[in-house]
Formats: sequence, C-alpha cells, structure tokens
Amino acid sequence: MHAYANDVTESNFKAEVIERSKQVPVLVDFWAPWCGPCRVLKPVLEKLADQYQGRFHLAKVNSDENPRLAAEYGVRSIPNVKAFVNGLLVDEFLGAQPESSVREFIESLLPTPGELLRRQAAERRAAGDDSGALELLDKALALEANNDAAHADKVDLLLSKGRVDEARSAAKHLGPLASQDPRVSALLAQLQFADAGSVDVSALEARIQAKPDDLDAQLQLAKANVAAKRYEKALEHLLAIIRQDRKWNDEVARKMMLSVFDLLGGQGDLVSRYRRLLAATLH
Repeated sequence: MHAYANDVTESNFKAEVIERSKQVPVLVDFWAPWCGPCRVLKPVLEKLADQYQGRFHLAKVNSDENPRLAAEYGVRSIPNVKAFVNGLLVDEFLGAQPESSVREFIESLLPTPGELLRRQAAERRAAGDDSGALELLDKALALEANNDAAHADKVDLLLSKGRVDEARSAAKHLGPLASQDPRVSALLAQLQFADAGSVDVSALEARIQAKPDDLDAQLQLAKANVAAKRYEKALEHLLAIIRQDRKWNDEVARKMMLSVFDLLGGQGDLVSRYRRLLAATLH
C-alpha cells in the first residue's frame, strides 16, 4: 500500500489524473502483468513516490484491463509513463529507466520555488488576505523575475483594488509572449479601459448628438461603456467609427474592438456577431 500511488481505471481516470494534476503533477504508469520491464520500473516509481511525499502522485493503469485509455493516450509500447500537469499531458518516457533518469524526469515537472509562492498567494487572496497575497507575489517575482503567471496575478490583484497605475507598472514586466495567454490578453484589455469610468457620459452623448462625426467623442464613449461593462453599446460606437473612417487615429477603433473581444474571452454570441459585422465593414 502506497500513500502517494494508486491503481487507476477508466472510471476514475478523470478524478485521479486530470483533476488531481491541477494540484500536483501526476505520473501515469501504463503497464501489464506480462511485461518484464514493467516489473522493473514499477518499484522504482513507487519508491520515488514515497520519497517525494506527495510532491507528485503515481497513477498505475493496467493497459490490458483499460484498453480504451491506452488507445486514447497513444500507448503502443509498455511501460509508458505519461506526465500530467494542470490537466494536460505534458511529457512522457518509454521503457524501464534507471532511477536517476526517472528522478530527473520528475524534477522537471515539479513547481519551482517561485511558483509555489504564487500558489500560496492565490490561496491568501481566496481567503481575503490581499495584502498577504501581494507580499507573496513580490517574493515570488524576486526569485523568478520572468514568471509571467505571477506578474499576471499581480496585475489582476492591483486592478481589483483600483490601483491602476501600479497595475500598469506591473504589466510592463510581462514577457513578449505573455499576451498569447487569453487571461493575460483580457487583463491587458481591462487595463486599457481602466480609467474610462470617470468621464461624463451625458456630455459625450450631447457632443455626438450635436456632431455625429465627432469620432473622438465616439471613442471616449465606447471606452466609458466598456468600463461600465456595457459591451454591446461600446462595440456599436467602435463600429460606427470604423464605418465613418476606418483609418482614423491609426485604426484605433478596430484595435479597440479586438481588445474588447479579448476582454470578453474571445467567444460568445456577442463577440461572434461583432466579429462578423467588423469583417463585413472592413471587406
């Protein structure tokens, strides 16, 4: 009996592997009773699972008894060890490996000290301790200046507290590829509109009524509507700008529409509809 290892089947694979891997890395050992190399590797994996004391979990899948799982994950030769992190298959190895190689494989999957601090910060924030969370995030970033997830968490926390200037400063430390993460692109879009809620909406509407081609007023009103989460009204104003002058102010209206799409997660009926309207207007 091993505290950090268990047998897994098709019926509990999602809970024991996919969901558990969102907490700690899970190694899935696909094996079979007739497989000699499997009998060599299995005690090595169990020994390391005990030594690491829960920093990773070992899930053992009898591929003969669970052929659909083996087929789903492309198991063609055993033993085949597959690693899951955050619900995703991230790495694997084949055959009976020496303990040193297996240990190196495990080490590559474990969260770094900075990542552990980031997770602790998330727990603090969930418990309502924003100051403690921010302190832990700063410690994480002192250890790992390129940890984009920690930078994003810091931006998110500062924005939630209304500390917009500090959030903008924190966002400058995000790496060049960070915006490919939908969560980060949504945060950056939120930053773009963070100051728009303080404008006089009635005055802007009066300006537009008096002068419908006042594109600057249309733009400011669109920003204000985003800040107030009136996304459809914002998209209407931005589309109106594009219809009047798509090149105005370096295509700011088109770019802002894309930012709103990011803010909305890039999907949903509203986004789909306005993507089509934007495409029709441009082409």
